[in-house]
Amino acid sequence: LEVATVLACVRVLANGVAQVPVKVYREEASGGRSVAREHPLHRLLHREPAPGRTSFAFRETLMFHLVMGGNAFVWKGQVGRDRELRRLVLLEPSRVTVKNDGERLSYRVRGDDGRIEVFDEDQIWHLRGPSWNGWMGLDAVRLARDAIGLGIALEETQADFQKGGAQTSGVLSIANTLSPERFEFLAAWLDKHAPGGPRAGKPLVVDQGTTYTPRSMTGRDAQMIESRKHQIEEICRALGVLPLMIGYADKTATYASAEQMFLAHVVHTLSPWFERIEQSADVSLLTAEERAAGLYVKFNPNALMRGAAADRAEFYTKALGAGGHGTAWMTPNEVRALEELDPIDGGEKLPSPEPAPPTA
Repeated sequence: LEVATVLACVRVLANGVAQVPVKVYREEASGGRSVAREHPLHRLLHREPAPGRTSFAFRETLMFHLVMGGNAFVWKGQVGRDRELRRLVLLEPSRVTVKNDGERLSYRVRGDDGRIEVFDEDQIWHLRGPSWNGWMGLDAVRLARDAIGLGIALEETQADFQKGGAQTSGVLSIANTLSPERFEFLAAWLDKHAPGGPRAGKPLVVDQGTTYTPRSMTGRDAQMIESRKHQIEEICRALGVLPLMIGYADKTATYASAEQMFLAHVVHTLSPWFERIEQSADVSLLTAEERAAGLYVKFNPNALMRGAAADRAEFYTKALGAGGHGTAWMTPNEVRALEELDPIDGGEKLPSPEPAPPTA
């Protein structure tokens, strides 16, 4: 995380998942759906996973664990005979050791006092990133260690270069041999006039056949800059983030192309994470009976998908079947919900097709 590109990539992914509303829905027999606000899981995921904890911070940290280590572990605080969920508590991945006996998983969790407690897989919500064996996520940092390591080496080299004063601005060549006393005098004179003072920024005036040769950026310096830019792209590839989303933009990018990249970020980068978390939550946090009854967890990224006002207006016009666009496939209330507006009376019905204009 001390590599700026890695930190930026993880932060973009974590913010993308944390800022999108997540709710528990119930699928109705009529084919519609409603928010299951009475279900305890809805409050835990949508607002407060544990007393004094926010859903945003919970999901943000969850993504840091998932992206960096490939796994996230959440203790399920359950009470009563019906094992009702009361809280969700994140566990640091470094404290958890997973054991697979071939049929079930168990989790050995180390506490602050060093004691080990073993939990059954029914007590732990285990989220996995891309996996090779199906029960443990792959460590993205280990897989991308060479790309990240080269980025660290380049940053350290550049830091040492700057700490050492970087390169000199120029060279004074003196025809005669300088005595130690004369050298100290000249060095003191340069310290007084070059950085500041009444002659700051003005030409140097020296004697004894002295010539001044300015220094410019070398090809080696330029190559280091190009290497650092390349490592930004390499780390972005490894973590699956578009470079534009971390502030690394192509100078040829336009506003229109940038907008399409933002939409691509939602579709190709964030949506797989949404689906991964949704399905994991359904399986681990809802019972088989609840899933059979139509309950499921869903993110709502519509706010991130909004384009310009004119584009949204055209889309909604077609969806409502207005303007001669054929049969409607969205209700007015569904459109209003996408715009964060309250429903209206009669807005749950599909609009009737507009009659064709009379022919002459």
